[in-house]
Amino acid sequence: VQLVESGGGLVQAGGSLRLSCTASGQTFSNNQMGWFRRPPGKEEDEFVATISRKGRDISYSESVKGRFIISRDNAKDTVYLQMNSLNPGDTAVYFCASAETYSDVTDPAEYDFWGQGTQVTVSS
Repeated sequence: VQLVESGGGLVQAGGSLRLSCTASGQTFSNNQMGWFRRPPGKEEDEFVATISRKGRDISYSESVKGRFIISRDNAKDTVYLQMNSLNPGDTAVYFCASAETYSDVTDPAEYDFWGQGTQVTVSS
């Protein structure tokens, strides 16, 4: 199973970025998909957003709610994270992850497979 993120980069505060994560080696539509991030200097992954298999159930962290939008295209085996109104506090390495079975979709330990991450840097 492989997850490959793309779309990170450097953006000014107030700007937008769209991250993509394409999966291979799994039945994408069977898996819960999530986005997590690791801010600089932190050792734990922080929950950002998650989306259910068919996209009907979505959750966001309080810090990104109203600014970020998670979506998925099962025909393309891809999950997206549209990030708007970015601020320096959003600077982090962003990871996508997939979970085949789970109880708490906000817990990174519930996710089985992870991408390599993509850096997002927001300048003030």
